[in-house]
Amino acid sequence: MTFPAPGSSPIRVRFAPSPTGMFHVGSARSTLFNWAVAKQSGGIFVLRVEDTDAARNRPEWTEGILSAMASLGVHEGDPTFEGPYFQSANRGLHEEAAARLFADGRAYYCDCTRDDVIARTGSQHAGYDGFCRDRGLAYEPGRALRFRTPDDGETAVVDVIRGNPTFPNAAIEDFVIARGDGSPVFLLANVVDDLDERITHVIRGEEHLPNTPKQQLLWEALGAEPPVWAHLPVLVNEKRQKLSKRRDKVALEDFFAEGILPDAMVNYLMLLGWAPGNDEEILPFDELVSRFRLDEVNSAPAFFDIKKLTAFNGEYIRALPVAEFAAACAPWLVAPAAPWAPEAFDQATFDAVAPLAQTRVALLSEITKNVDFLFLDGPVDDEASWAKAMKPPAAELLADVRAAFAALEPWEAEPLKDTVTAVGERHGLKLGKAQAPVRVAVTGRTIGLPLFESLAVLGRERTLARVDAAIVRLAAAPATPVEP
Repeated sequence: MTFPAPGSSPIRVRFAPSPTGMFHVGSARSTLFNWAVAKQSGGIFVLRVEDTDAARNRPEWTEGILSAMASLGVHEGDPTFEGPYFQSANRGLHEEAAARLFADGRAYYCDCTRDDVIARTGSQHAGYDGFCRDRGLAYEPGRALRFRTPDDGETAVVDVIRGNPTFPNAAIEDFVIARGDGSPVFLLANVVDDLDERITHVIRGEEHLPNTPKQQLLWEALGAEPPVWAHLPVLVNEKRQKLSKRRDKVALEDFFAEGILPDAMVNYLMLLGWAPGNDEEILPFDELVSRFRLDEVNSAPAFFDIKKLTAFNGEYIRALPVAEFAAACAPWLVAPAAPWAPEAFDQATFDAVAPLAQTRVALLSEITKNVDFLFLDGPVDDEASWAKAMKPPAAELLADVRAAFAALEPWEAEPLKDTVTAVGERHGLKLGKAQAPVRVAVTGRTIGLPLFESLAVLGRERTLARVDAAIVRLAAAPATPVEP
């Protein structure tokens, strides 16, 4: 069998996920770095789904990979994109490569069990001791095929990000490349697929670096020049621990579900381990691609800072045209996400406050608590906000505000503000203090959208009804001492 040489084609990178779960943000970062290299160089990005683990693979995970990548802007139909290919379809090539390595004396069959190795070495932790190297075994079911690693010298890996790490060959055990049933293991299948797909650059996570000398030996044993390697820095949490799906929020889908915009996520992920310079951070993807340099990626762990991601998202939300912002909020404004009845939602009412809300949310999911007072039958029940705002002279102030509001014309934000200001002055309160009981009476919360613009949209009738209800509740409550 023969493979095309990597140098015979333009730059070809690949992303090779396994369809075994949600799409990890580390996978998303790897996808984008590969995509950037392909776009920048006029090369090709290959998607290969490594689906040989039949026990764990699910069709929906494959669909999830394609959907997640598309949300990042990496999708079929783009001239840079090739695939998806499926590793399971290459089984014949994997077996042919294994047979070739055996025929060339670069691999041998082994019938040792783990217990056999432990008995010979006296250690639970020792690697394979090469016992079957020269036994001349032929294939039989149950016998694994092992690659014969060099006894001396070292394997030098040229890595764009990590320099030239070297690995003593004597420390690399004769590793299995085909199982006892003849099926290839990851190391061999991965190399054969890269050769078949003419991959020139392998850009992947740091966790794969220990596999690299083994894979490089396989490339060379199959008569091919190894690719350009680049191992991206690991992503860590605030405690500088490697991100773990068991401990950390890492699924791309979860971030989108709470209202992270795809463009904000793309921008943020591109800065994990690399910076465009000039202290600039908020940049469109095309600009990031034009500036990206693989050899400038830092090898140190990259902190996946959710607070910073959220801040990025707020910037992107505020930059949207209002109509796009309103459309992006739609999933949180309808059942089952919304806390109000479907028939209670009014698009025109929401559109009226959308420009106000847009400046106050950092996640699209926050839109609900900013506008719920407009679509619920009454204010939300927030005891902490009530206790904070409804202290004397709240009852008297609300009664005076209610009387003034009943006769107010026109029912607009500025007259509403002037009214509360004047009532507050009669009670010795500045506007900030005077408007607090009104806000809680109407919305249920001490913070939210600008109050007087909100009252104008809510309308006189609903506003007065809620103020009346608050006055009744205060009258029924035990007296609260005035603060000294």
